[in-house]
Amino acid sequence: MRIDAQLAATVAAVIDEGSFDAAARRLHITPSAVSQRIKAVEQQLGRVVVVRSRPVRATEAGEALVRLARQVQLLEHDAVAAFGLGDAEGSAPRVRVPLAVNADSMATWFLAPIARVAGRHPIDVDLHRDDQNYTARLLESGEVMAAVTSEAAPVGGSAVTALGVLEYRPMATSDYIARWLPDGITHDALRAAPFVDFDRRDTLQHDWLRGRGVDPWSVPRHYVPASFDYSRAVRLGLGWGMIPSPQATDDLVDLGGPPTRVPLYWQQWNLRSPLLDAIAAEVAAEARQVLAPL
Repeated sequence: MRIDAQLAATVAAVIDEGSFDAAARRLHITPSAVSQRIKAVEQQLGRVVVVRSRPVRATEAGEALVRLARQVQLLEHDAVAAFGLGDAEGSAPRVRVPLAVNADSMATWFLAPIARVAGRHPIDVDLHRDDQNYTARLLESGEVMAAVTSEAAPVGGSAVTALGVLEYRPMATSDYIARWLPDGITHDALRAAPFVDFDRRDTLQHDWLRGRGVDPWSVPRHYVPASFDYSRAVRLGLGWGMIPSPQATDDLVDLGGPPTRVPLYWQQWNLRSPLLDAIAAEVAAEARQVLAPL
């Protein structure tokens, strides 16, 4: 059986855009044509490839098609570049590059190397933000080509590069400390002092509290699910929080103890791709400048 690359690309477009209508606009065809292509590949494979929900989701078979479509697009881009075609300004074929990254890396160091690559290569970057403990799942499903992750073990045969350690420190303003922790970082004070959580997957604050014998679920907390706004919330005195070292400045006070160290790794499809390798090289170079060594 041979799978039509155009049909696989249509499945990827539907998953990327979240609906048949949006995929049709991207592909410059009608929604009816998109539907016909999806039905054609489902009939060919004998199984459903997308769940027709809002947004549309890929089934396991659909994820395999998405991976295929992305790999074909990437290899086609590399082949065109190798042949020296499309080198004239504005004529180089553009390739969509979906990447997964945790919010704190995106806010502190990750965008600079991506911008450098985009300045040299005709790419359309599609960043997917998730917790570093979950970004590898996006790589495994084929939703992204590469990911910044806390997982050192290769996912689905991916290539892995150690990046370094993002360190976090428990920090608060001096006014916050005067109000909530006037007698020091005691057990009773920590039980009453509100903290800032990033989201319900974030465990950094919880782990720090447990290390001091405090049940985190008994402590007041605020949820601020954006890295820049999280840091700002701590600086406004909303609560204490674990601040990445690149965002730790003199206007905040360290609550003490060793920093929490989160190892980060770069995982990417195990393909011989000059474009992916160029992205990986820039990411690794920036990480060496910003992150602590493993």
